[in-house]
Amino acid sequence: MINKDIKYKLGISIRKCRLEKNISQEEFAGLTGLHRTYISEVELGKRNISLINIEKISMALDIKLSNLFSLVESE
Repeated sequence: MINKDIKYKLGISIRKCRLEKNISQEEFAGLTGLHRTYISEVELGKRNISLINIEKISMALDIKLSNLFSLVESE
């Protein structure tokens, strides 16, 4: 593994954005249409998430995909 795993970096970035907006995992799951346990696993870097779900997450966070990926790169 080189540096931090990409799944972990994405999860950390999503969690930071969610917490900055003061949204619970349960509320966030509702906004994305994804299950709360799935969101938890994404934030922990345990899921290899699809582009479709990344788009759902970025829309729920009201953040551009490019900005989300920039956050991942800076992790």
